[in-house]
Amino acid sequence: MKYSVVIPVYNSQDSLEELYTRIIETLKKVSDNLEVIFVDDFSSDHSWNILLKLKNTYPKNVKIIRFAKNYGQHNAVLCGLKYSKGDRIITIDDDLQQAPEDILLLINKMDNNNTDLVYGIGGKHHSLARRIGSKLYKQGSKHIDGKYGEGSSFRLIERSLLDKVISKKQHFVFIEELLFWHTEYIELVKVSHHPRKSGKSGYSPLKIFKIVVNVSINYSNWPLKFMIYGGAILSLISFLFGLYFIFKKVILGVSVPGFTALIVAIFFSTSILLLCFGIVGKYLQNIYIVLNDKPAYSIKEALL
Repeated sequence: MKYSVVIPVYNSQDSLEELYTRIIETLKKVSDNLEVIFVDDFSSDHSWNILLKLKNTYPKNVKIIRFAKNYGQHNAVLCGLKYSKGDRIITIDDDLQQAPEDILLLINKMDNNNTDLVYGIGGKHHSLARRIGSKLYKQGSKHIDGKYGEGSSFRLIERSLLDKVISKKQHFVFIEELLFWHTEYIELVKVSHHPRKSGKSGYSPLKIFKIVVNVSINYSNWPLKFMIYGGAILSLISFLFGLYFIFKKVILGVSVPGFTALIVAIFFSTSILLLCFGIVGKYLQNIYIVLNDKPAYSIKEALL
């Protein structure tokens, strides 16, 4: 199998047939040996019925998988990757904001460079909250953790890299972090980005915030660095303030009225302690989940 295309599906009944047709027409220019894998992340519209229709019409090229509940885009992508057979694997969204015709740009970049991973970079039609959240996280990862600081859901992945990724056992899945862990042979291609064909994005500001928190806890140690260095800095400041007040009291003989300052210091230090306890608790929760072998997804039905 030369190419596999993995598509996470969520409430996209109006775009699936067009998406499949455009993918097939595009990839036939480079290979007839391909498959398209749709993973339905518990859609509430008629997406599954459309996928059944595609499977019945194109049984050799189409694989469809249906989750038993909603697990999220990255979990759906991981599931599709595990069932892919291609030497090269493309991931693309289901809403036609990313043009299937641009797959050829990714393929051309990989053909001309010794690279494991190619990203198609666009995104001007995403919501403002999503663009801001994505930019802050990418730049934060780049400067705090020394990571690549780029990425998108439109990817071309070499099989040798994918085999390393899908061998990992992970409850919380964030595809970029799994890929970046194994390679820095990464290229970027500028691609077009279009308005959604129908519906609206499932990434609300609250959901974006939760993803950033989960990624930070599961794939980064910067919260622990914050606790260590933040605690050290606050301890130093408190020590210097203590010396200052002792100097005023003992050397200068100046009384130090401090009820308000004391209350403020107590509340501030207590809030920092509670935040640190919350961070440690989140890490312990993740350890508990791993020990209980909680799966990243559950499949209700699969037609392969």
